[in-house]
Amino acid sequence: MVHVEASPGAARLFSSLSSPYVPLGVLYFVQGFPYGLQSGLLPVLLRTRGLSLSHIGLTRVLYLPWLLKVMWSPLVDGVWGRRLWLVLCTGGLGLCCLLCSLLPPGTDLTSLAWLLLLMHILSSMQDVALDAVSVAVLTQEQVGLGNSLQVVAYKLGSVAAGGGALTLLDMLGWRTLFLLLAVGYLLATLCAWWAGALKGEEPAPRENSKETRRRWSLGSVAWSVFRVPGTGWTIVYVLIYKLGEQGSLSMVPLLLLDHGVSPSDLGLWNGILALMASIVGSTLGGMLLGKGRSIHSLLRTVLSVRLSCLVLQTLLLSALGRDTTLVKGEGPLWGDSVMGGMVCLLLSVVLQHFLAGVLTTATFTLMMHCTRQARPSLQASHYSLLSSLEVLGKVSFSAVSGLLVDSLGVSVSFSAFIALSCLPVLHLRNLPATLS
Repeated sequence: MVHVEASPGAARLFSSLSSPYVPLGVLYFVQGFPYGLQSGLLPVLLRTRGLSLSHIGLTRVLYLPWLLKVMWSPLVDGVWGRRLWLVLCTGGLGLCCLLCSLLPPGTDLTSLAWLLLLMHILSSMQDVALDAVSVAVLTQEQVGLGNSLQVVAYKLGSVAAGGGALTLLDMLGWRTLFLLLAVGYLLATLCAWWAGALKGEEPAPRENSKETRRRWSLGSVAWSVFRVPGTGWTIVYVLIYKLGEQGSLSMVPLLLLDHGVSPSDLGLWNGILALMASIVGSTLGGMLLGKGRSIHSLLRTVLSVRLSCLVLQTLLLSALGRDTTLVKGEGPLWGDSVMGGMVCLLLSVVLQHFLAGVLTTATFTLMMHCTRQARPSLQASHYSLLSSLEVLGKVSFSAVSGLLVDSLGVSVSFSAFIALSCLPVLHLRNLPATLS
């Protein structure tokens, strides 16, 4: 038999795929594509077609599959292997991008919306399998860095398919743009299939059909999930840990816009600089956890600093409102105090995104530690429940924060945000020993 020696380039490629960080990073990167298309590309296309802001806001219903993914997590746990689910879902996402590339330039955007909904369904199913694979293949020492990689790769993928796609749309054209996204999904599919590091995940156990049907019962799965040690505490935490932060991050940029900050300046601070700070924070959080920093200590520090930042924002917004009301935007007092206050507010927004990056990485690590307490055949369902509730806690409050500010005013509503941000600090005092 003739022995064929692999080329140095191929050897390096397969060596990199033997590390779990590379395939997981690639898969989490392409997982961010649908969110980027939904948040960055679709609203601009709809606005250029003359749709109202209210109608554009209704497109958030396309995120619904991410809240419902726990419903099909037992299917991922009980049928086939998780790597096969990764391959099928990632390949299906590539097919959706291929279909998007075939849409004519002046097509009705309803077709694009349906394809985006299908992409969200497939992406949320891929997320169920990918999270379960991550829990299985990452060692205790790799969990912190692995979660940092997850957050950063997803954010970069959403930026690439959102702002990046919008920037390149006129240069490349609709068809070429979506073909490039389809190629990205194809490469990710091959990575999921060939990566040796992902073969270490434990497959779902083979069961007879009667036992499988029993375990697929939603009530049975829910009962088993809630019996996992630390699950009740973690559920409460993921529902409350972002409430005050989401209200602030949603409202401060809009309030600054009302006070005269230009959209371009706001885009620089709340877009580019904030995203960079968030990525740096996520990376730092993973590095600290990877070096042995305890989750409890890191969460306590970040939550306390975030609370102080929110108090500072409330004071600045209150002072800003008094200045502009008293002097009606005229004279040197307005220029000195208001401009200084707005700069401090912009800096506080960047700081909040940095802290949010650290906090998200630490929280996902905490969720993964909790999921490790479950038996392997239940881990996909368990982590899916936690991540779905984490999304619910963020989305639900950001949707009503504007109503609170309009109804109660800035000072009262931001005081409520501060009170809500105290809840996770207090809740952290009762962290179960199994999660510390």
